[in-house]
Amino acid sequence: MQIILLEKVVNLGNLGDIVKVKDGFARNFLIPQKKARRATKDAIAEFEVRRADLEKIAAEKLAAATAQGEKLSGQVIQISQKAGVDGRLFGSVTNFDIAEALKAQGFVVEKAQVRLPTGPLKLVGEHAVQVGLHTDVLVDVTIAVIGEHA
Repeated sequence: MQIILLEKVVNLGNLGDIVKVKDGFARNFLIPQKKARRATKDAIAEFEVRRADLEKIAAEKLAAATAQGEKLSGQVIQISQKAGVDGRLFGSVTNFDIAEALKAQGFVVEKAQVRLPTGPLKLVGEHAVQVGLHTDVLVDVTIAVIGEHA
C-alpha cells in the first residue's frame, strides 16, 4: 500500500515521504495512529496545503521532547524490589515499573518509550536504560535497583 507520512517514523521515512508498506502495517498501526494516510491524489494535494502546519507541529514536538530530555538526562531513578541474599530479584523490573517511577518523579513517559537493551532487570545494582522521548531524542537514565530482603 502506498502511504504518505504525516510525521517522522523510525526506519520508514520523514514527514511527507511517500512509501510502500504492507497493508496490515498501514491499516492497523500507521493510519489509526494518524502517522500516515493513503497516498491518493486528493490526499497528496491536501498534504501539500497542510505541509507547513504539520512541519510546525513536528518542530514543536521535537522542541518539547528535547527540553524534557535535558531535564531527564543523567537522572538516577531508584526502584526497590524484593531480592534474595545473592542479589537476584524475586521477579524483575520491567519498562512499566521504570515508566511508573519516572512518572512519580514528574516526567511524562510511556512504557513503550523505555528501552531495555537486555530485557527486564533481574539483578540488584545500577543499570543503564534509554528513554526514547521522540524519534530523534534518546536519553540515558540510570536505574538503581535496591534489594529489599524478606
